[in-house]
This record gives sequence, structure tokens and C-alpha cells, in this order.
Amino acid sequence: MKAAVLQNLREALEIQDIDKPTAGAGEVVVQVKSASLNHRDLWIQKGLYPRIVTPLVVGSDGAGVVTDLGEGVASEWLHKEVIMNPSHNWGDNPDYYGADHKILGMPDNGTFAEYIKIEAKYLVEKPAHLSFEQAAALPLAGLTGYRALFTRCGLRPTDKVLITGAGGGVALLAIQMAVAIGAEVWVTSGSDDKIAKAMDMGAKGGINYKNPTWYRDLLVKARGPKTGYFNVIIDSAGGAGFTFLTDLAAPGANICFYGGGRGNITDLVPAKIFFKQLNIKGTTMGNDAEFADMVALISEKKIVPVIDRTFTLDQAEEALQYMESGQQFGKIMLNI
Repeated sequence: MKAAVLQNLREALEIQDIDKPTAGAGEVVVQVKSASLNHRDLWIQKGLYPRIVTPLVVGSDGAGVVTDLGEGVASEWLHKEVIMNPSHNWGDNPDYYGADHKILGMPDNGTFAEYIKIEAKYLVEKPAHLSFEQAAALPLAGLTGYRALFTRCGLRPTDKVLITGAGGGVALLAIQMAVAIGAEVWVTSGSDDKIAKAMDMGAKGGINYKNPTWYRDLLVKARGPKTGYFNVIIDSAGGAGFTFLTDLAAPGANICFYGGGRGNITDLVPAKIFFKQLNIKGTTMGNDAEFADMVALISEKKIVPVIDRTFTLDQAEEALQYMESGQQFGKIMLNI
């Protein structure tokens, strides 16, 4: 079979012919119809994770059709259209993953291939309203956004929500899920065009963070009948600008971040946090129940992930370089 292989760290992906996997006990083989990129794939290529062993097929997200069953797998899965939960071995504690937790695509071979072997317990039937391409955009970003919003921040329809960095896959799915339950959603971006697109998706408004007074301007813009402050804030950037989120937070608000693209958080003022009784939380990935609940919400609300651009498997390296350029609004896909 064909696969996009990382032969050596800090080198381009290579399209190679490798052996098709064989399903063991409790496993299935899935013919991958579509896969999506995450920044994790780029960071693995750059060697920014510990204990990376190459050669490796990267890719955490995928959708396809079950073609082979291992011993002990229910026959109902054969020929089923599925998406794959990329969060494996979470463990017994729903609040934090265990020592054996891993993410599909490293250390195990991932979805940038014609076929993949995976334990059957990580399969979920593809939502009927989604194409394979749309479904493949969902797993990692949807799980991360769902846990941030609902588990960590306890999102309610009455909340006013700020989601930073509109344009990335997690941020856009978080916007869609929050809008779908009736919350009032605002966004930030360094692009006015991306803010406009987020508003087309249901966000009430947004602000360009390149403006030096963006956080003060946002409070004015978001002021409704009562307040311009936010009950829930979801962030992926961190960095020096994180401190402004405490200015934007309502008393008792939840601030949850799932990334640190702008570096270490600095200049937090303790008094702003303890006098407002703010809750600052981190999150990454999610457990099996959260994945099932996320897919159920996507199905119930008929949410369709935003696709920015689609490449072929042969163009996997080109797709990674496009992701690094930061131009995208939505998920970058590989049709296999």
C-alpha cells in the first residue's frame, strides 16, 4: 500500500510502498478514504516530541471503511463507514490521562496511508450527514474543542464565549459547537477576513488582535444589556497576550487553553485572578466518553467541519508546508 512516511526527522515526507497491516485480536483494518492534518504532524516532523522513532506514518485523523476484522471483533463492523478516535489508552481517571496514553500517528503508524490497523474500541460510526472528507476533519480537533468547552468549562447556552485564533481547526469546531447550543460567541483573529467568516458561521462578532488596544475595544463591542465580559474563554496561543484574557473574563469565568503557539504565559496579575475568582485550566485531547459525546453532538446538530483545502496523499508534504504557512481557515485534508 501507499503511505506518506517520515523516514528521518526534519526531512520531507516520502511516498512509499509499505506492507498493508494485518488485524490482530480486537483490531480492525480500515481503508482510509480521507485524513486531515494537525499541527502535531508538523511538530513530529520537526522532532519536537520526545522518543520519536522513524520511519513513521504520521496522521491522527481519518475516516474510512472497515475491510478486515481481527479475532473477537463483532461482525457488524465489517464494511462499516467509520471515524477513528485518535486518543488511545486514556485510562480510568476521566480528569487526566494515564501513563500509557498515546495519540494515533506516533508512536503507532497513522492515517496518512491507504490502510490503517486500529483497535475496534476506537471506532465510531461516521455521522450520516458527513462525507468521508468532512468526517475526517473531526476527530482530534473536535475532541479537543469539546473537552475544552463542555468538560473543562461547563459551557451553558446562557454563556458568553470568547474563542481566540479563529481559523484553526479546534477553534472553528469550538465556535460551531458553542453556536449550536445557543451560546453567544465572539472571536479573535489576526485577519479581518477570518473574523468575517467566523461571523458567517454564527459568531456574533470579533476583534483583530493585531490592534494594540484589541482587548479594550472588544469589551466595548461585546457590551450587551448587562456586560461585555466573557464567562468562557477558549485559547490556543498562550504567550504574553494571555494576561489580557483575565481582563476580558467575567467574575467566576472559566479560561481554558489547549496550546501555546505564542510561547510561555507571562505577566499575569495575581490580584485579577483571585479577586475575580477566575478558573484557569489546561486541556489536551479527551477520553472515550467525550469522543462519543462529541460525535453525538455533531450528529444531533448536523455540524459540518470547515474544510480549507484538499490535497492528495501524494501531496502530503506540500500539505504540511501549506499548514506551516498559516493561511488556512479550517482543516487541511488528504484524500487517499
